[in-house]
Amino acid sequence: MSGGVDSSATAALLQEQGYDVVGITLKLWPQDCVNRAEDKCCGPQAVTDARSVCHTLGIPYYLIDESAEFQKHVIQYFADEYKAGRTPNPCVMCNQNLKFGRLIDRANQLGADFIATGHFARIEKVCSSRREEAQTESRNGQSLLTSAATKPELGRYLLKRGKDLRKDQSYFLFSLRQDQLARALFPLGDKTKSDTREVARHCNLKTADKEESMEICFVPDNNYGGFLQSANLVQKHRGEIVNLHGHVLGHHDGIEFYTIGQRKGLGLSTPQPLYVIELDAENNRVVVGDDTALDRDEFTVQNCNWIPWENPPASIEVTAKIRYNHPGTPATVTPLEQGRAKVKLHTPQRAVTPGQASVFYQDDLVVGGGWITR
Repeated sequence: MSGGVDSSATAALLQEQGYDVVGITLKLWPQDCVNRAEDKCCGPQAVTDARSVCHTLGIPYYLIDESAEFQKHVIQYFADEYKAGRTPNPCVMCNQNLKFGRLIDRANQLGADFIATGHFARIEKVCSSRREEAQTESRNGQSLLTSAATKPELGRYLLKRGKDLRKDQSYFLFSLRQDQLARALFPLGDKTKSDTREVARHCNLKTADKEESMEICFVPDNNYGGFLQSANLVQKHRGEIVNLHGHVLGHHDGIEFYTIGQRKGLGLSTPQPLYVIELDAENNRVVVGDDTALDRDEFTVQNCNWIPWENPPASIEVTAKIRYNHPGTPATVTPLEQGRAKVKLHTPQRAVTPGQASVFYQDDLVVGGGWITR
């Protein structure tokens, strides 16, 4: 429970459905984050709000310290990716390693069958059927039929978009394994954000009208460079800013403070706008060019996770998202050896960024995804 309206409504809905509910907040923040995020999900106010909700609902509440694991699997990863010239996605790693990793361990200790979160996403299990289509049974007892062309393997747990597409968070869950999906409940998957607030109001929960937090939880001011420096995770180191021909145009204080597609803050005076095209960690260079150089129609992903299959088809037609707020674009995905895949976009896209997750969809079904490489 993050202390927000979504997890609060989730607890209320599960209790209403007859589950024996236990509220848990993972204490993830280092002390310097608390000082920067007093009223965010990393701050003490979140604990106070979550505890209040559990008191109102009459359910047990525990605050569990996982700050060492968060430092290792999320914050250190966050810094290492920037130092390697990539742009990280800490929310995916937090879901994979903390919320559906360490929290499952805690659930086992408590004898709990499921982990429930306030994510706007849906889980369904592929069941045996005599029909040619693969029949799926959702957690609320309803049935859906997936496309026959998708052919998910029997017995697999499927991940689908949430009903409220504006709030859909399936992108951040693409890396969950079958054993993690089997233990997960997403009660908000069939609800809209307004439905969620109404649930909280109906139960007189203090979080019903609480403002949403859209930032990275440990960087509430969105100044990730300032966070990396204040946490002593990176130090400034001078390097060259060069154009696509290798000509030096200026200097920078560290590639960690730049990301692909960035235009502002380059400190260059040129007739035409320039954008960050590449971050060369090996040579400590920021490569810039005009906006046409940002377009890509092909890239490779690694550490792929395929949700409907143990072994994916030789070629998959999908809608690929190259970042969370990307609308998605038609693509052909060709799985390769060693957990990699080639992604061929039917239309070039701007600022395909190494380190970000590319997630693949067929309609509402999350086919899988991987991490974009250089």
